[in-house]
Amino acid sequence: MGRPGLNRRQILAGLGGLTVAGSFGFAALGTGADALASSASSRVRYWNLFSGGDGYNMIAMLDSFRKANPDIDVKDSTLQWGSPFYTKLAMAAAGNRAPDLGVMHLGRVTGFSPGRLLDPWDVDLLAKYGVREADFNPALWKRAVIDGKLYALPLDIHVQLCYYRKDVLKKAGLLGDDGRMTSPTSVDEWFGMLKEAKKATKSGLQTIGLWHNDQNFQWWFFVAFYTQLGGKWFNDDNTEVVFDTGKAQQVLEFLRRHITDGYANPNFGGAAGAEQFVNGAPFAWEGNWSVPVFDTAKVEYGAVPLPPVFGKQATHAESHSFVLPHQADRGGPANEGAHRLAAYVVKHARQWAAGGHIPAYTPTLSTAAYQKLEPQNEYVSAMDHQATEPKVWFAGSTGILAQRVGPIVVSSTTGSAKPDAVAGRMKSTLAQLLAMKNPMDGKTAAQGGAVA
Repeated sequence: MGRPGLNRRQILAGLGGLTVAGSFGFAALGTGADALASSASSRVRYWNLFSGGDGYNMIAMLDSFRKANPDIDVKDSTLQWGSPFYTKLAMAAAGNRAPDLGVMHLGRVTGFSPGRLLDPWDVDLLAKYGVREADFNPALWKRAVIDGKLYALPLDIHVQLCYYRKDVLKKAGLLGDDGRMTSPTSVDEWFGMLKEAKKATKSGLQTIGLWHNDQNFQWWFFVAFYTQLGGKWFNDDNTEVVFDTGKAQQVLEFLRRHITDGYANPNFGGAAGAEQFVNGAPFAWEGNWSVPVFDTAKVEYGAVPLPPVFGKQATHAESHSFVLPHQADRGGPANEGAHRLAAYVVKHARQWAAGGHIPAYTPTLSTAAYQKLEPQNEYVSAMDHQATEPKVWFAGSTGILAQRVGPIVVSSTTGSAKPDAVAGRMKSTLAQLLAMKNPMDGKTAAQGGAVA
């Protein structure tokens, strides 16, 4: 059966209606040479979106692979993070110019037209190189499977964390005998901890930074606490919205209270929260990617998953995953090399963990080297209680769901709208999104969708 065609307008609409100019607005920073390395018999073209510390760690892992596998020439290119990356990847797959291997946030895979813009992994070939389903957290692996086929190979999970200053919490009496933060089990306990921490905080500093005016962070925090309450988004077959506005209101009121009770200063939004933390603020809610930042700042700190204030552990999680962008003639040495490279990086993710990410390959988590990592060994339990976005085409990092619902959450947290009204707006927005057709599914035009 032939693949339904995907034209340029459909792809751009599916990526959020982006305006793309020139070479799709990305910067390629490839380290591979145009010619095959002298000892190589095949080449793997690999696109990723890792910059900064993650970029350096990935380059080091690729260099290790090259040394161990001189018969494979890896031509890697680093593209601009976010929508430009996904646009470029979609256009390349649709035009049969796709690389042999790519990286994608796991939450975006469902909307990326698996079977049309993505090819499934050969699980037997992965097993040949030592990577099997049994080596992964079951929930994480399940998210990567669509229509019974594996379309993503998870490299890590990255989570939202509650960072805490050990010096301030010790002064406030909020550290346990193990030197770690005591864990609250209710909203009242959490605000009681904030009250004591504030007393021990230097003048001029806020008590907690929680990115109150950022649509992505506020959405991620909402997902975590709504999951703690057992909230659902859609029914099992994603045909009906079952969003619980009562539970949503509880979460919205909880987030807003950090400001109204004076613990989060409205003047310290965005990255200012991390700066305040370095300067002595007791708490900051940040992604695990802030671990290298705080390590460099030589702060005496710890990090745990977001507090289980609604009685259940759950913290927002996403995952960097390897994918196989669609190639009409996929197969042969390049395809086998892609499987070999991805399996190698997944299995050798100890260095990747230094960037704060939790390796998806579970045997890594039990190694002595990983268990010595601090504060990674303090929040590794997040692997077992991931709060993820619903498995729908418009979800995932930089996806339409966060773009549409994130600002609505911000309006409640910052006080420009009331939580009950915001909960209703969130539900109606979810209904609007669910009624939309995925412009990248290859069927939209035939079904009379808005995109021609």
